[in-house]
Amino acid sequence: MKPDTLIPISFPVRKPLPNGAALLCADVGGTKTGLALFELRDGELSILKETVYSSKQFDSLSEIVQQFMDETTHPQRFCIAFAGPVNAGKAKATNLNWGIDADALSRELNIPQVLVINDLEAEAYGLAALSKEDLVTIYKAENAQQGNAAIIAPGTGLGEAGLFWDKTAFHPFATEGGHADFAPRCELDFELLHYLQQQFGHVSWERVISGPGIHQIYCFLRDVKKWEEPADLRERMKENDPSAVIAAAAAKGSRICEETLRLFVCYLAIEASNLALKLKATGGIFLAGGILPKIWNEDLHKVFLKHFFEVGRLQPLIKAVPVYLVMNPKTALLGAAYFGR
Repeated sequence: MKPDTLIPISFPVRKPLPNGAALLCADVGGTKTGLALFELRDGELSILKETVYSSKQFDSLSEIVQQFMDETTHPQRFCIAFAGPVNAGKAKATNLNWGIDADALSRELNIPQVLVINDLEAEAYGLAALSKEDLVTIYKAENAQQGNAAIIAPGTGLGEAGLFWDKTAFHPFATEGGHADFAPRCELDFELLHYLQQQFGHVSWERVISGPGIHQIYCFLRDVKKWEEPADLRERMKENDPSAVIAAAAAKGSRICEETLRLFVCYLAIEASNLALKLKATGGIFLAGGILPKIWNEDLHKVFLKHFFEVGRLQPLIKAVPVYLVMNPKTALLGAAYFGR
């Protein structure tokens, strides 16, 4: 993994790891936690070992790390990409019932230095690790110009981050924009908002642009709009991830599931253009997370483009914003490794 890659990213300056040092990295999400042990040799990082765990089967990150490490594992630094707001090395997960503390982890695991960054901040840093093969161009901008960029990633939750452009490189920063208010545009959206308010009170973009959001949209179409549900679908969703079941059924032609994904991508496009306007992201919008590469197709591509440009008088600005789909599922983990090195 070399720092002089496709997308220029500026990293914080800290004491570099010595040659041969081991770097432990984690990507902690509400559903999965990925761990990888890297070795630094001649300025390059190589993966020695990696494993993915179910986050909710553990009571703490320390417990996961202790299961991952063996007697030969002696990392000198541990960098964690964490799904939740991070403050001074501490964080409480938004979609998980435990948190982390960098100093406490350092003591428990006997690792000299523990770093914690937001998972979408890590995803943004991970753009430095990508090649052309890792990106699909969703929209090639008219009159492209340099400028800030942004990344939006639906998963168990909805992550958003910004990248400030200093005319040489991007500087990633975390946001919690996914928890801003969902903004309905049409009568159907208002009905969906009311349906979700009855369950949650406050309704954020995360309630509709996420894995659980896909399921909520599906239930709304079934229960409020009275779309017909395939006979076996409800049973399959009881035993498996509902969003994955819905995506699989959509691929086989289920009308309610196709409409669910259409609305999901419609809302993604609207919030992506909101993010582009707020950050003046002429440097690009990057669509990331584990869901999109699995469901993306030509029809959803058209849905995205139809709604991305519906911004009124600022449409010329949005037409200057390129949009990319990030295909590499390890982007956040690689971002943590780049940040930690």
